[in-house]
Amino acid sequence: MSQLVTAYIGLGSNLDDPVGQVSDAFVELAAIADTELTARSPLYRSDPIGPPGQPDYINAVARLSTALAAEALLDALQAIEQAHRRQRDVHWGPRTLDLDLLLYGELEIDSARLQVPHPHLAVRAFVLYPLADIASDLSVPGHGALSTLLAACPAVGLERLDHEH
Repeated sequence: MSQLVTAYIGLGSNLDDPVGQVSDAFVELAAIADTELTARSPLYRSDPIGPPGQPDYINAVARLSTALAAEALLDALQAIEQAHRRQRDVHWGPRTLDLDLLLYGELEIDSARLQVPHPHLAVRAFVLYPLADIASDLSVPGHGALSTLLAACPAVGLERLDHEH
């Protein structure tokens, strides 16, 4: 088994029972080969970004311990999205399930297929707040302390859902 890496995955859905989509995705993330789901944030409701008239999103963050290389993990995430009938018709449009590889260890990756840390991570409340729930002392490569990013990113349009998932 190769070296284990801690990776963080952003989950989002605003179609076809978003709470169910995200809850199912946690189970599917835990089933990825050579990977263990080690933490899951509470669910959040967030205002949509992108084209107007979309339903609100349900967002969360998962922490994984994985032996997979970053691009192999990306392949696994995209396979889960496809299983949820993810359509990529409209940029930032509605979706059944969106899985973003936010962080992969301490690495900074900029390839044709993958950018880590995720390019918008530092300014998205719906990523930063659930991330802080499971990794409050995290340092984001190239951006610094998560607490500093949080201080600069108000939780406007973001609501933590207290009910169990």
